[in-house]
Amino acid sequence: MNSRRNFLTDTGMGMTGMALSWMMFRDGQASEAGWSPPDGKPHLPPKAKSVIWIFNIGGVSHMESFDPKPMLTKYGGMSIDETPFKDIIAKDKIDKILLDPSKQKREVFKEILPLQTGFKRYGENGIAVSDWFPHMGSVVDEMTIARGMWTIDNNHGAQLTFHTGRKVTEGAFPTVGSWVSYGLGTLNRNLPEYVVLGNPSADCCGAAFTHGASYLGPQHAGVRMKVDPKDPLSFVRPADKQLTPEEQKENFGLLGKLNRIAGIDYPDDAKLQARIKSYELAFEMQTAVPEVMDLEKEHPEIRKMYGLEQKETKPFGEKCLAARRLVERGVRFVQVFHGYTGNAGAWDSHRSIKANHTRLAKQVDQPVAGLIKDLKLRGLLDETLVVWGSEFGRTPGGDRRSGAPGDGRDHHPHGFNVVMAGGGTKKGFVHGATDELGFHAVEGRHYVTDLHATVLHLMGLDPRKLEVPGRKRLERDFGEVMEGVIA
Repeated sequence: MNSRRNFLTDTGMGMTGMALSWMMFRDGQASEAGWSPPDGKPHLPPKAKSVIWIFNIGGVSHMESFDPKPMLTKYGGMSIDETPFKDIIAKDKIDKILLDPSKQKREVFKEILPLQTGFKRYGENGIAVSDWFPHMGSVVDEMTIARGMWTIDNNHGAQLTFHTGRKVTEGAFPTVGSWVSYGLGTLNRNLPEYVVLGNPSADCCGAAFTHGASYLGPQHAGVRMKVDPKDPLSFVRPADKQLTPEEQKENFGLLGKLNRIAGIDYPDDAKLQARIKSYELAFEMQTAVPEVMDLEKEHPEIRKMYGLEQKETKPFGEKCLAARRLVERGVRFVQVFHGYTGNAGAWDSHRSIKANHTRLAKQVDQPVAGLIKDLKLRGLLDETLVVWGSEFGRTPGGDRRSGAPGDGRDHHPHGFNVVMAGGGTKKGFVHGATDELGFHAVEGRHYVTDLHATVLHLMGLDPRKLEVPGRKRLERDFGEVMEGVIA
């Protein structure tokens, strides 16, 4: 191992953990299992070329984002038993596979919490959007809002479930981004096909599994990058900072000669060939990655569109702008995280949801709307699917567990929403519904892997044709395409 590290250093590349592992295994040739991913050809005509997957860590209130419920305000402060909806949380209405019976108590709230913000109707179809998301409301005519989502975990392990369809207790499984990478490969040999921006989920909630590839191999895992042209990826800069690009080229010229000699002696060594190819890729990425993260090259009006001139919106705005620059250059899947805290996540609002969501929505609203506008402006929205969501919603009632004041909301897996835009989805459209209080998904009900199946379908992939030898998937792992959201 030391000799390998010295070899890499001498050629001016350096080596850092998973980043190098991804490069060394990206073509599948060096995999211990000895199998290769599909040939990169879609199974059906694709509607999208790339995906920008935005994940809000902690659980956004669906009733106070894209599924407003006036009845919460009408009956606010009342016990559920005092309302016409007293039977709405009956246990026989809750899917048996959802929750551990010992945790049913989490779903029993003492009183209904009124909406903590107002809402307005936007767009040609008058779609209701909360006042916390006015910028996204302004582009609602580009969006499909799926209001009938549900999941199987009522705790923050649902963050992993949102990305793999499985619970934390079941371990690592391929994420939706890794399936895209596995099925289609790259459009740009100088950049990874699957990039992660922002801090992902914490150890409690899936950690690296939320952007991992599990048995698909590290070549299909998300590669974490920073929006920093000086240090976007640890291994990008040469280990020997004194080397000029010309000197590096000379080193690689010598390396190439040695490779050809080795190729004569070991013509059938697939691992050697994959490693050589990876080293060459690393050299190319030293230029490609810093360039894509240099946001100063963008026009001032574009930077303003993402909110880069405001301190509240700048950090997330930079990530959204970088995501656009990545898909513009052929990256297949960009996963953008918001709300990392080292535990459950910033959006987990058991207390003071008004203050919590007001602050967080301010951080993401304009950048996401700016992303949609920018993609449309460049003619990229039709071929780029934008997905915005979180692991679950929040309860209609106030959370009074452990003496909480009741001004926050608990976790809610039975019904929540996901927003999509572009990439072959309908425009200005609402798919599915929850009941009057936002408790149950009652129309257009979709488990989270239905979202995965829809993403893959729009990218031209059939989940059932992405077979891996020796791996048996559960029926729900495949999901069902959400036909109602497709244009």
